Amino acid sequence: MHNKNCYNFNFVKGPIAPNELANILSSNSQLLKVGAYSIFLGQVREDMIDNKTVDAIDYTANEEMAANIFFEIAEAAKPLYNIEYIHILHSLATVKKGELCLLVLVSCGHRKESFKAIEYIVERLKKEVPVWGKEILSDKAHSWKVNK
Repeated sequence: MHNKNCYNFNFVKGPIAPNELANILSSNSQLLKVGAYSIFLGQVREDMIDNKTVDAIDYTANEEMAANIFFEIAEAAKPLYNIEYIHILHSLATVKKGELCLLVLVSCGHRKESFKAIEYIVERLKKEVPVWGKEILSDKAHSWKVNK
């Protein structure tokens, strides 16, 4: 667990359980200046690659570097969007199609700030954080995922 005041970043082995969102929200009930939460949930899609379906993604990461880059992104985003709290969970290991692999929650004073903040953070995470996904195909072959 990596926690720096109003930022929380964790890797989770396997898929992210849907009840994690409820746990995060209930732990933030003391944030009395928050008027809006924006949430991004990433799920493994059943894409088609070379006429084969993606059955799962096996995630690996440089965990220490990922945490450092997350905090850089959070520090840049906080003053831009008046963010009170950011919580990120990212899967490591195998996540099957239909399961959650990324949860990003942003708490702000107002909804418009939270909408802009979540987009900013998710876009930067996808481009900058050293997390790699090996797509496991229906014939057990694999292909390295390219973020778009």
